Amino acid sequence: MKKRILGIITTTLLYGCTINQSNIDIKNGDFIFIEAETKKLSGAISRVTKDEKSIISFDHIAMIETDGKNYFVLEATTGKGSHRENLKTYLKRHKKENRILHIYRLKKEYLPCLDDAIPTAKTMLGKPYNYTYTPNENEYYCSDFIERAFRNCSIFDLQPMTFINPETGKTDEYWLQHYQQLNAKIPEGELGCNPNGMSKSDKIYKIGTLK
Repeated sequence: MKKRILGIITTTLLYGCTINQSNIDIKNGDFIFIEAETKKLSGAISRVTKDEKSIISFDHIAMIETDGKNYFVLEATTGKGSHRENLKTYLKRHKKENRILHIYRLKKEYLPCLDDAIPTAKTMLGKPYNYTYTPNENEYYCSDFIERAFRNCSIFDLQPMTFINPETGKTDEYWLQHYQQLNAKIPEGELGCNPNGMSKSDKIYKIGTLK
């Protein structure tokens, strides 16, 4: 039975909040990994990045931050580029879209990294989405935005990117059309990151799921 997200209430002075009926105590710096769908960009990301041993596949990663009173999501998306959104609004929207969100947290010894990562993420807000997925300083894609924020602590690793569909052994049709429309070269083998790979970092752990 799916759990309802009814609201967000502040519960501690340590920047923690509980999502009602989910038993998840959200804290500053937590990560949101969103389960992938099977169609469009979501499906395309999943097909070429999912670990065959994993049951769950992710298509997006975001980060939670607080000003001590309200909670926000820092992320980069196709519609808004890199931006900051109220967490309560964010959760309501994704619930309406029937998306499943998995919450991860830095291991205790890496929590001091937030002192640098969150301010760094805020300096990157307001940039357009990077549709080429080739890293640059003027635009970001979702996992690139988060990886950069935590780069000084090496929380996430850059790995050679692939756009090959493992079922066919060829470049996925979605990505072929995507790069043809951009008139750009597919960055096969170039260093990058993706939500599935980042979820396997040994410096973070899962604390719960929101449905």
